[in-house]
Amino acid sequence: MPDQSNTPIEIADGLQFTEGPVWLDNGGFLLFSDIPADTIYRWSADRGLEVWRHPSQQANGNTLDLEGRVVTCEHGSRSVTRTESDGRVTTLTSTYRGKKLNSPNDLVVSRDGAIWFTDPPYGIEPQQMEQPASYVFRLDPGAAEPVPVADDFSRPNGLCFSPDEQFLYIADSDPEIHHIRRFHVRPDGSLTSGDVFATIAPGIPDGIRVDAAGRLFSSAADGVHIFAPHGKLLGKLRTPKPASNCAFGGPAHNTLFITAVTSVWAVDLDAPVNGL
Repeated sequence: MPDQSNTPIEIADGLQFTEGPVWLDNGGFLLFSDIPADTIYRWSADRGLEVWRHPSQQANGNTLDLEGRVVTCEHGSRSVTRTESDGRVTTLTSTYRGKKLNSPNDLVVSRDGAIWFTDPPYGIEPQQMEQPASYVFRLDPGAAEPVPVADDFSRPNGLCFSPDEQFLYIADSDPEIHHIRRFHVRPDGSLTSGDVFATIAPGIPDGIRVDAAGRLFSSAADGVHIFAPHGKLLGKLRTPKPASNCAFGGPAHNTLFITAVTSVWAVDLDAPVNGL
């Protein structure tokens, strides 16, 4: 459990709207998106803040695949991309049934290499929406188009697996709903159940993460809320501005990085978390 006496410290500020943090052990740095600035930034303790990619096609969520390559949801291109080891950017998918995706938002990679991502219409105008729903998708390795695994969300957003990947948590950021649902993952990659796991207040759930003990960390208007595997609220890590996402990392894997509007914050936890 995080030490609630620890206070997040600001490691970057003066940005526009930060999102999509991911820690890279290979290099020892944090990447995060600034969506309005059309930029992905790199931060490390020794070098501070640097531009990693500009333009970024209004990148939002970032994660790593099984080979440690950065996989990104892009609002601008309405696609999911992968950054290769030589820096080239490969489009993995941009359509479903031949029609453009809405606005890929956040994503997670399962142990079989599939990419699971949410596709709300946040980054486009209503008249640009070609999909009949705000799907949650699964993109299997080698596939050109994804498969919908959920179609009953208003604003699907952050998502993450339980440590054993038996459950998939998905946030709904509709302000009238503002809850996180938990689905059982079948062996064939389909989802069942989908009961409400937790409701976030104040604010909405955006980015979510699970640590190795199964505790869920969710962004909220007052920081990051931490829930036990059965859904009980354990505590909060407060930030001065609403949090949008979070990620585990740091050299000792005991730091939680939090994106919060114009800033990025970091707080050391009480032990390595090996977060997912």
